[in-house]
Amino acid sequence: MSQTSIERLREYLAQLPPQSQALLMREFERALERGQDTAVATLVLEQLRKIVRKTEADEAQPPRTDDLSRLLFQVLEPFLVEAGAPIRVGQIRRSSLHPIWQWLVRDGAPDKVNEFEAALARMPADRGQVEALAQKLQAAAADAIFELTGPGGGDKSRALARVGPPSVIEDLYSVGAVLQIREAIATLNEKLPRFLRAFGDSQIGSVTSALNIPVLQTPQLLPFALSIVVQRMTAPWQIIRLAIKIAASDDEIRVAATPYGVAVTIALHDLSCVAAILRMDIKRGHFDNVADNLKALHDGVRGLRTELDLRNDSAWGKQLASIRADVSNALQSEIDSVPGRVRRILRQRPEKDIPPGARIDSTEVEETAALIDFVATCRNYASELAINEVTLRTYSDLQQYVERSTEQLVQSLRAADLKVRTYRQQQVQAAIRFCQVLFGDDYASLMSRAAENALTGERKSSRAS
Repeated sequence: MSQTSIERLREYLAQLPPQSQALLMREFERALERGQDTAVATLVLEQLRKIVRKTEADEAQPPRTDDLSRLLFQVLEPFLVEAGAPIRVGQIRRSSLHPIWQWLVRDGAPDKVNEFEAALARMPADRGQVEALAQKLQAAAADAIFELTGPGGGDKSRALARVGPPSVIEDLYSVGAVLQIREAIATLNEKLPRFLRAFGDSQIGSVTSALNIPVLQTPQLLPFALSIVVQRMTAPWQIIRLAIKIAASDDEIRVAATPYGVAVTIALHDLSCVAAILRMDIKRGHFDNVADNLKALHDGVRGLRTELDLRNDSAWGKQLASIRADVSNALQSEIDSVPGRVRRILRQRPEKDIPPGARIDSTEVEETAALIDFVATCRNYASELAINEVTLRTYSDLQQYVERSTEQLVQSLRAADLKVRTYRQQQVQAAIRFCQVLFGDDYASLMSRAAENALTGERKSSRAS
């Protein structure tokens, strides 16, 4: 959807009553769980959540009192991943929340849920009281989950199967663990700097101190604590610096031997996700975020290669090499296609081969201009992403071809037959658009004036004859 369409959707959703917004959110969450209309459901859910969060922040209203499950799961929000996205340690599938809630209502703690629902219905709209109730509900849910997932009690496979499929059961353990340490997470949020722009020694020290909470240092829960840190970082790959600091070494074996070695796993996973998004954007012809994703990948790959002593045959080394190879292949394939697209538009065909009424698609021109800009952007990050040779060669070829073709097309306007003049003018306009990307506005303006002079000279010549 265009930005205007998204804004109209947001305005419409914002006008709905809170009850209707909550109902829509539940229905679209269920649609995602069923795998139905995932693109539409994801878009609408994203806008709805922005509206709800903005309402809560701007108006300081209490959390939604008509949705007890949201009160329960609000502490999990930083760790939730939308349906279809790959998951790593320190994350929970959003789609797992609904079956877990249903289990709590049905088997896990039905009496407690009913009790809290009744209390919430009687409660005045006071944020402090609602939050206190949410904390009690979270404690009750944590106890119910621990009773099912904790040690003892014999074979629990049948009881676990009633919660949901294996992916939901996997998340159930994480949900229970996070709910149990909700106070430690709140403390961590208060201690951490709001933004971690340059993750140097001073910020590493303050983050290390904030993480020094015993319950957060376990193998199960440290990834969740690190996930909170990552979300505040301008350059998320720099989370590896915590692991290097704790290990007092950049050797991957020594880093992996510490609990903080999981930070490297997190950084590699997140880089692979950025690479997947980049490949998808390129495949769909969406180049708005390509520059940002290229920079993130370039900086992340370079950072891991320079700040960690990775072995080529290690798991981490192979994963990083795979990310580079995947990105390189995707970029190279797209870069190789650009010169052909430019030539199809600017090729100076003989006039007899141009049919009457021939036109150049303006949309194709803009898409090709975006691809030329894409090649130009790739030059800045070519070395780390293993596309240096193809990028420099392609960009140089484009410059030479567009410059030469523009001059030839401008000259052709002087003698163009009336039947093909409109087509030639469109070719010139496309060439000038490409010049703007390759050489800048000044050169494009120069060629535009040359084209106007060529047409003026042709008209004067026609009148004189």
